Amino acid sequence: MIERILTPPLGANAYLIKDEKIALVDPGGDSAFIINAVSSKIDIKSLDYIILTHTHFDHASATADLKKVSGAEVLIHEKEYEFVKTNNFSASFFGVDFPPFEADRLLRDGELINLGKLKLEVLHTPGHTPGSICLYDELERIIFTGDTAFPNGGFGRVDFPGGSAYDLVNSLKRLSELDVEVMYPGHDEPVDGAEEHLKLAFKLARMFL
Repeated sequence: MIERILTPPLGANAYLIKDEKIALVDPGGDSAFIINAVSSKIDIKSLDYIILTHTHFDHASATADLKKVSGAEVLIHEKEYEFVKTNNFSASFFGVDFPPFEADRLLRDGELINLGKLKLEVLHTPGHTPGSICLYDELERIIFTGDTAFPNGGFGRVDFPGGSAYDLVNSLKRLSELDVEVMYPGHDEPVDGAEEHLKLAFKLARMFL
């Protein structure tokens, strides 16, 4: 049901979720690559949603082209959409710009994205960016963490525009209290035992941020 796609240029993870609705979490930064990768796995016109955990270019700059080809709806937290529009879709701090995209659904904390078996709760987890989100299914005990948290106690950087150490620590505290078994991070391999990884991330963030 969940297939990881490792995307260029910086090895960000995209996740193709095949349920009653088909969703791609974070299309990455290479439009041609992700369109070919998704087309090799499904009829690309059957893609229902592109869900963005945040808008750094390595996770999001393929959004406009994938939306154009697939017709999928773009789902993004309202604060993140405001953030990326304010910055004119410019990742100038990375030396990269990317094509603007229109959001179809602005997400808020606590709402559900119903894919069928999976019902992903939107957790607003600012810190890496103002509108970063994680996607949590309490029943299935899985979470997509974007660049908020990584395996082995890793956590997102806060030194890019819009970053906040205070917010990230609070977001990691929230994640550390969840009942969750599998973590699908924005970089690195998915891991079991997610609770311990998230608790460690919160512990280390309190120490170093």
